[in-house]
Amino acid sequence: MLLFWDGKKVKTDDAASITALVKGCYGENKKGVIFLEPEEALYLVDVRGAECLDSAGKKLGFNGLASEFKGKKLLARYLTYKDWRDRGLFLRPEKEAAGKYGKSVSRKYKRGELGLKVPEFGGEFFADDLMSIVDDAEVGGELYRDYWIGQMGTYKAPHRGSISKLDVFETLLLMDAGKLELGNAKRKDVFSNAKKRIEYFEDMNNVYQEWRDAGYVVKTGFKFGTHFRIYLPGAGPEKGKDWVHSKHVLHVFPRKSGMIISEWARAIRVAHSVKKTFILAIPGEGKVKKGKVDFALYHRKKNGVETPKSGSPSFLMLSLGEDEYLSGEELAAALKSCAERELDLLLAIADRESSVTYYLIRKIELPQSKYEYYEIEWMQP
Repeated sequence: MLLFWDGKKVKTDDAASITALVKGCYGENKKGVIFLEPEEALYLVDVRGAECLDSAGKKLGFNGLASEFKGKKLLARYLTYKDWRDRGLFLRPEKEAAGKYGKSVSRKYKRGELGLKVPEFGGEFFADDLMSIVDDAEVGGELYRDYWIGQMGTYKAPHRGSISKLDVFETLLLMDAGKLELGNAKRKDVFSNAKKRIEYFEDMNNVYQEWRDAGYVVKTGFKFGTHFRIYLPGAGPEKGKDWVHSKHVLHVFPRKSGMIISEWARAIRVAHSVKKTFILAIPGEGKVKKGKVDFALYHRKKNGVETPKSGSPSFLMLSLGEDEYLSGEELAAALKSCAERELDLLLAIADRESSVTYYLIRKIELPQSKYEYYEIEWMQP
């Protein structure tokens, strides 16, 4: 296969090469000349043994050709492109996915209500620990049994103690509901202390309150490397013979924050290993910029695979390396781009060994929600 670098693009007008490229769904045919995207050209040189010549007739190897291309994360894009192709699947530049495909599948979550029906009570706030203590065993027990708010005694052993321990989110929830009055602090004191100590606390608290208002039980996700773990409406620690285990964990990813991909992927892996659904929350409002995604992916069908010639794309791909940072704003923009085309987002992460891990991101519909929530699951294409 013979390719040519003209100083701007990789192309070929060689008849035999054109035949092979058209058959393999590579490039764009313009008046009998095939023009290739950088990832396509690099793949053909690397894997298919193509020969690429510059305008002086000099042969360009992989590095020589790659050095001609401008743009960010070239290797991440190339390695994810290569992995998808090596699986026998097709992918094309994302700009070619210009329609509405109706392939996105949102998850519908039911809504309940918190419905606090406890009398007003008092407590004390311990600022250094960001916790409050209620020493009225009757009220504390009711909060724990009926709403799973606070912790009586010891975890899984509520009888081993008479005080109720409230974390800072529970403290504010009860104060905002007009149920809890602290003897040594006002709401602004609790909030101020937490905001100084916990990064993006306001966003986290808003997400916490939204899920609690929808009737879900929200507890710390510390053991699973996330912000919260979530139980369905009606769940309680003493409802049934066996201990109730959470099915979901939730991580808050504010638009203004950034997270290294390796840490983000680790949290998703932990959730997957303990058979929990990983939920990503993107709180905050504001203009969402045009989304950046890299490829339109064609996947499998009943008797084979989808192709650009006869099928339609199944996903859009965002390609990343394990040491990159992704911001909440960037992810929100990419997801918006997917929603406009009614396709789900596949996050492809190329690690240092060039192995690629895929995560499928699907929108959650939580009735009356002000924020965006997504389920993220590990996927084997």
